[in-house]
Amino acid sequence: MSFTVSSKQLLSKIATGDGHGENSPYFDGWKAYDNDPFHPTNNSNGVIQMGLAENQLCFDLVQDWILDNPRASICTPEGVDEFRDIAIFQDYHGLPEFREAVAKFMGKVRRDRVTFDPDRIVMSGGATGAHEMVTFCLADPGEAFLVPVPYYPGFDRDLKWRTGIQLIPVHCESANGFKVTRDALEEAYEKTESENIRVKGLLITNPSNPLGTILDRETLRSIVRFINEKSIHLVCDEIYAATVFSQPAFVSISEIIAGDDGIKCNTDLIHIVYSLSKDMGFPGFRVGIVYSYNDAVVNCARKMSSFGLVSSQTQHLIAAMLSDDVFVKRFLAESSRRLGIRHKVFTRGLAQVGISCLKSNAGLFLWMDLHRLLKEQTLEAEMALWKVIIHEVKLNVSPGSSFHCPEPGWFRVCIANMDDHTMEVALKRIRSFVLQKKEPVVVPNKKKCWQDHNLRLSFSARRFDDFLMASPHSPIPHSPLVQART
Repeated sequence: MSFTVSSKQLLSKIATGDGHGENSPYFDGWKAYDNDPFHPTNNSNGVIQMGLAENQLCFDLVQDWILDNPRASICTPEGVDEFRDIAIFQDYHGLPEFREAVAKFMGKVRRDRVTFDPDRIVMSGGATGAHEMVTFCLADPGEAFLVPVPYYPGFDRDLKWRTGIQLIPVHCESANGFKVTRDALEEAYEKTESENIRVKGLLITNPSNPLGTILDRETLRSIVRFINEKSIHLVCDEIYAATVFSQPAFVSISEIIAGDDGIKCNTDLIHIVYSLSKDMGFPGFRVGIVYSYNDAVVNCARKMSSFGLVSSQTQHLIAAMLSDDVFVKRFLAESSRRLGIRHKVFTRGLAQVGISCLKSNAGLFLWMDLHRLLKEQTLEAEMALWKVIIHEVKLNVSPGSSFHCPEPGWFRVCIANMDDHTMEVALKRIRSFVLQKKEPVVVPNKKKCWQDHNLRLSFSARRFDDFLMASPHSPIPHSPLVQART
């Protein structure tokens, strides 16, 4: 007897569905880089990776510390005596010294204006695992979290894919620097509730990915008042807390609820997601943290952490490194200084060809404004420009639409994941591209991007001319600009 059952029928909805979000231009850009990666000598015409927010500017400091502290590793002659105890450790609470060191480091990043309890530190497999874990604790399938736009594309995977919750955009606009306003929060909340969808929380990123901006104290106060009045949770992604390189200083949600601000709040509603991927530049170590002020969430998350623990070997090394006060102080100061220099070099390089960015003072990226270079103010024009940047300029940058930005023409450009030489090559490519002179070509009448979600990188790249805006207000006068994209 033979059976004809399709492969899809044999698998789960998660396995056969499209919930991971990998069919986004955000991830397509990575694939383009993987297929043709830039190398200064072996492939100097390859794609430069500017779509990955990694902090690679201070690895020399980390390497020096490792050489000076061989006992921190259980795989060295100096540290091998601790190999057995570390290798068999499997308590999902984590090594006590690890939790203490992370709690102390979180305080240092916030300039010791607030302290963190090591017993509330719950580890997970990077911020991805931490976000999913806290979502499982706070919401059931079908319920919703509000998220100000633009937001990190990975949230669609991290928060939605396996939990079954919904993400509801909170409208923010460039006119006020994409600030989160009480009116926008109220509008998103009321609309969602009117559709019989229960709002369980609000997710904010501070500093923002992709904007590189921080939430000021008054905005944070307003947010706390909002979630307290609505009795919904507030999840604060603070994984870029130590990437602030100039004033104003970063303000953590932990400071707002500490009491000095006079804000009365049910602290059971407050949860922080943190990691060492961005601030320290260790994404491969998969050190994610949930810090909740809610005892029940801490207890549940700790049990869930069994599905994504940080290896004991990593815990051991991180505990030693973050317990070194001299190293931590030097690293945080030098990282901030180098990020500031890189930001200045890039923004000035872009300004040379008339390209501006949203004013920012944090993060590992720029939020670049090219909307005046679009012949049409549509998301289709943005995607067309992005394809040319990938194929012709050979830069993997991320279009704003992949961050759910409703305004066409914004692009995120990562600037801390490359050395100085690669940075100069990237800037040279941009300048050369913008300064080209070509005859403008009329854009064919096509469906708008929001009507066609099948625009993929696999489409053939069109010439820049097809969406060139020849305007008297263009950054380079009297020249039909080639659209630049960093």
